[in-house]
Amino acid sequence: MLDNEPSEPSKSSGESASILPFTASTPFTMGIELELQLVNRRNYNLASDAVDLLAWIKPRALQKQIKLEVTQGMIELNSDVHTRVDELIEELKGLRAALNTGAQHLNIDISGGGAHPFQHWHEQRIAPNERFHFLHEKYGYLAKTFTVFGQHIHIGVPNGDDALYLTHAFSRFVPHFIALSAASPFAQGTDTQFASSRSNVVRAFPLSGTAPTFQRWTDFETYYSELLQMDIIGSMKDFYWDIRPKPEYGTVEIRVCDTPLTIEHAAHLGCYAQLLARWLLTERPFTITDNFYLLYQINRFEASRYGLRGAYATHGETLETSFKQPVFEHLLTHLKTLQQYAQNDAEQDTLLHLSHMAHNCLSDADWLRKTFAQRGSLNDMMRLSSELWMGQNPPIHFQ
Repeated sequence: MLDNEPSEPSKSSGESASILPFTASTPFTMGIELELQLVNRRNYNLASDAVDLLAWIKPRALQKQIKLEVTQGMIELNSDVHTRVDELIEELKGLRAALNTGAQHLNIDISGGGAHPFQHWHEQRIAPNERFHFLHEKYGYLAKTFTVFGQHIHIGVPNGDDALYLTHAFSRFVPHFIALSAASPFAQGTDTQFASSRSNVVRAFPLSGTAPTFQRWTDFETYYSELLQMDIIGSMKDFYWDIRPKPEYGTVEIRVCDTPLTIEHAAHLGCYAQLLARWLLTERPFTITDNFYLLYQINRFEASRYGLRGAYATHGETLETSFKQPVFEHLLTHLKTLQQYAQNDAEQDTLLHLSHMAHNCLSDADWLRKTFAQRGSLNDMMRLSSELWMGQNPPIHFQ
C-alpha cells in the first residue's frame, strides 16, 4: 500500500558506480504481504486499534513481521521467504494465531477482503509514522481513501535484467491475479458492481500504472536517477506500479491483488506467481516492445469489473490473430502449461485449487455477495468474513 519500508540502502564506496544496485536473491523464492482489516465487535466497522494491537503481539520477535499501515484500522502481515507453498501456509497460521490472540485482548476481530464495505474514508486516522504523515500531507485526502487492503507477492530473481523482464511478463497475467483475488464488491455502503473495487482506488495516485518498457537494469537506473534529481521520487517506494522491481530485496513485486478472505487462498496466489516466474524466466515467451501494454488497461478493467467472467483481449500481428476470450479460459490454458513446472504435491494442490475456481468462475467477491444476500446486512457479512479469516470457520474452498 503506501509503503512503510526502510529507506533505500546507502551505497558503499565500492558500489558508487551503480546508481541503484540490485541485490541478487534466490530465483523463484516467494514471500507475501497481507493488509488486513481491524473491525470492532459492535457493528463491525473499522476499529482504530492498530497501535494497541502491535503492543499485544507475542512473541515480540513477530513484531518484525506485523506492521502499521497508512491508517489505524489496518495492519500489515509479512511472511518470511519461502520455496514451498505448504510451508508458507504453516507460517501464516502462526502469524494469524499471534494476531488473533492480540485481537482478543482488544475485543476486535480481523478480516481479509479488499475493501471494508461501509467505512468512511474521512473518519480514518493516519497511523503514527513519519512517512505516512508525509504522504498524507503530499497526497491530501487520497491517503485516507487508500484505506483498502491488498496482497503483495514477492518473487526472487538473480539480477536486475531478469527483474525487468519478469516485471513486464507478469503484466500479461494481471487479469488473472485481479480476478482470482477479487474481494471488494462493496464500498462506502453500496454494491459497486465491480468484483474488485479496490483496483480503482490505486489508480488515483501518480506513478501508478505500469513500469516503462526498459529491458536493461542500467537503463532503468538512468531513468530512476533522472526522477530522483528532479525530486519527483525519493526512492523506489514512490513507484505505485501494479508490478515493480524491488532491488533492495532482489524481488519483483505483484501489487494488484485484493487481500483474500483466507490465508490458504493467499498462499495459493503466491505459489501461482512462483510457478509463472519459473515458466516465464525459463521459456521467455514474450518480446518486450513499445506497444507491449497496448491492451493492458482494458484487460485490467475487465478483470476488476467482471472477475473471471471478464474478457481477455490478445493483440496479434494481424487482425485475424487478434481475439478475445473469457479470463477464466485464458487462465485455464496457462494453468495447464504450468503443470510441468510444479515440483511437489503442494504445488499441484495449488493448480487444482485455482483450476476449480476457474472452471466454476468462483471468487471471494461472489462469497461476499452471496453472504450479504443471505444475511441482509453488511455488518453481519463482515462478522462472518472475520470468522473465516481468523480460522473460526474452515476454509471455504469456494464451493
